[in-house]
Amino acid sequence: MTTETDTDTDTDTDTDVFEEHRPVLLGVAYRMLGRVTDAEDVVQEAWLRWSRADRGEVREPRGYLVRVTTRLAIDRLRQVKARGETYVGPWLPEPYVTDFGDTVPDGAERAVLADSVSLALLVVLESLSPLERAVFVLREAFAYPYAEIAAVLDRGEAAVRQLAGRARRHVDERRPRYQVDPAERRELTERFLAAAAEGDLAGLMSLLAPDVRLVGDSGGKSKAPLRVLETADHVGRFLVGVARKGVPDLSYRFLEVNGGPAVLLLSAGRPDSVFQIDVLDGRVQAVYVIRNPDKLRALDTVGR
Repeated sequence: MTTETDTDTDTDTDTDVFEEHRPVLLGVAYRMLGRVTDAEDVVQEAWLRWSRADRGEVREPRGYLVRVTTRLAIDRLRQVKARGETYVGPWLPEPYVTDFGDTVPDGAERAVLADSVSLALLVVLESLSPLERAVFVLREAFAYPYAEIAAVLDRGEAAVRQLAGRARRHVDERRPRYQVDPAERRELTERFLAAAAEGDLAGLMSLLAPDVRLVGDSGGKSKAPLRVLETADHVGRFLVGVARKGVPDLSYRFLEVNGGPAVLLLSAGRPDSVFQIDVLDGRVQAVYVIRNPDKLRALDTVGR
């Protein structure tokens, strides 16, 4: 006979198992969707399915949970694409605060994880089909064997290998090159922030690569360029113009976003924007500015 205490213990165990794997599930869902809120919704739905699952049918909890989460994310992506919504201006992923800390002590593994969640990569992943994206994420970010990915997607291994090859070629052709050395990136971010805040055009020009790009994401809900700005002259002059207009009661703090150093700009203590740079050969190759208020809500507590 099952007692109330036995039931409570089982529930606690189920919760503990799920919470143990939650970071991986959120990592999969976010890389699939590029949206923190959508990823959290998918993980919550995965929890509901886990709580109702027949434990006798679950041989390996992590595999089961990753399979459920991946399939839910694929369904969510297909729904988004089917709606055919038009986004106003350039699109960037919702900022995802990452802090691998002591959980990923190996430098090489940390670099792989950081690269797999970078803004530049996630923009490219938006152009993949849902299945291609799932295969790429599981293979490249989490090193899943092809056979396990095939089981997750209920596809043959040969088909999965074809999807992986197609996705990898697509990403390699479109992803810009940059360096992921966090120390150099942080140092250049600090110099970039100082020059931009002071409206120092000469200082900015010394940091910007000639073919630098600035991508601003406002979703049409705040002020930001509605097209990608290109060349050091255009980007530098735009940033100087922004500095001259100013932001009321401006403050800022550094944080790690999408695997690299970033700056959260605050107006009267509330998130105004997030910016991050990509670096190659000691120069800023790309500037990402996220100002869509819908994408900054999760950072409100960070700013307090």
